[in-house]
Amino acid sequence: MIQFTLRRCLLMIPTLLAISFVTFGIIKLPPGDFLETMIAEMQSQGESVDPARIAFLRQQYGLDKPFLEQYLTWLWGLCHGDLGWSFEYNRPVSEVVGERLTLSAVLSLATILFTWCVAFPIGIYSAVRRYGFWDHVLTFVGFLGLAMPNFLLALILLYLTNRYLGISVGGLMDPEYLDQPWSWGKIRSVAEHLIVPVVVIGTAGTAAQIRRLRANLLDELNRPYVVTARAKGLPPGRALLKYPLRMSLNPFIADIGSLLPQIASGAAIVSVVMSLPTTGPMLLSALQAQDMYLAGSFLMFLAVLTVIGVLVSDIALAALDPRIRLTGGATR
Repeated sequence: MIQFTLRRCLLMIPTLLAISFVTFGIIKLPPGDFLETMIAEMQSQGESVDPARIAFLRQQYGLDKPFLEQYLTWLWGLCHGDLGWSFEYNRPVSEVVGERLTLSAVLSLATILFTWCVAFPIGIYSAVRRYGFWDHVLTFVGFLGLAMPNFLLALILLYLTNRYLGISVGGLMDPEYLDQPWSWGKIRSVAEHLIVPVVVIGTAGTAAQIRRLRANLLDELNRPYVVTARAKGLPPGRALLKYPLRMSLNPFIADIGSLLPQIASGAAIVSVVMSLPTTGPMLLSALQAQDMYLAGSFLMFLAVLTVIGVLVSDIALAALDPRIRLTGGATR
């Protein structure tokens, strides 16, 4: 286990280097840069552009340097904890991301808890009571959740909560709590506004997890070791929880690799529709404005979380399921 962990940690270095180069290259692929986009917007509004000021800003931000030099400068800053400067916000990237990261993490963690708390009981019940009335009902609801677009469900729930519950539309808190210190009233407002986005984002994930857990559990319930356990008189509940359910959790553990970046990024489309101050709309805006340091640094942050999440999930899978081995080759 220790050798596997060390080997994977060393492998993370070239992996992240390759990701950083590809990420920076893709961001630089569109023609022009942030300053050219800003000049076009100013000219479309009839404003004058000072060429000397543009040349000074291009030199100050290093946009006049070759691609490789820009990449190495950005990478060197990342290695020293300097995420760069956001052109659009005119602030350090760390400050721009830090303001939105907390709310994004709260939203994503609440969504994950909602997904698991709903998916586990329903998935287990559907597998144990398979082909029954409620199994067909829950299957239909699951497919409905997979088929309905999140943004459409968001618009419907926003209307219903505003009309019948009096909760303000959009955002993660009431307008009077914006830019105010944290208090019990502000925490309550955030909790109320979390209900709709958590349900919207978690619906599709819950439906998918139910189907996966049901399929895996049905496969395990037909294994010979389950029949043997029942024949020896093991109580049904214990026979279910101790062996088949444990073996059916592998997909959930494997999802840790995507959960960590999901906590940081949030759902971009739903956040845009509901005007949520999370990192998803920030990344979308940075890509549209060609704010390369903000977009590149945040994407690298997500890449680091993904690589760490995959490592954690591999180790957890080996600990959960003894059939999984971290070393190749056959053992005699």
